[in-house]
Amino acid sequence: MNRSATIHASAVLVGRRALLIQGPSGSGKSQLALALLQAAGRGALAFARLVADDRAHVEAHHGRLLVRPAAALAGLIEVRGLGIRRMLHEPLAMVGAVVELGANDAERLPSNAGASVTIEGITLPRLAVAAGIDPLPPVCSFLQATLEPA
Repeated sequence: MNRSATIHASAVLVGRRALLIQGPSGSGKSQLALALLQAAGRGALAFARLVADDRAHVEAHHGRLLVRPAAALAGLIEVRGLGIRRMLHEPLAMVGAVVELGANDAERLPSNAGASVTIEGITLPRLAVAAGIDPLPPVCSFLQATLEPA
C-alpha cells in the first residue's frame, strides 16, 4: 500500500462503498455522517456504518481510494450538544463518492463540471452542497445514483 494521507473529513460506509464527506470546519460533516447513520436505522438506507469522523486517512491502492479512521478517533463521532460519542465503526472501506459541504461551486441545477474530484490520483463522483442547505435529501438521491447497485 502507498503511504496514507490524513485529511479533514468524515466517512460513512453506505452499502459496499464509503461516502467521503469534506468541507470547512463547522460545515456539518459530523452532522451529515450521523444523519446517514440514523437514516439507515430508519430503513431509508439499506446499510450505513461510521468509518471516520473529523480526520480520515486516505490512500490509493490498486486504482481505488481506501479510507480508514485516524487511530485516536476510531469509533468516535461528535454529536453537537452531546459531545463525543462512541459507536460501531468500520476500520477500512473503499470510497465510492465524495460530498463537499459548503462548496462555493454548488449550483441549483448543476452541469457536469465539478461532478468529479481527484484524491490521491483516484477520480470519484462528487456532489457539491452549498452552505445553508440541508444536505441529507440531495445526498440520499446522490447515493442512490452513485453507490447503490443498479
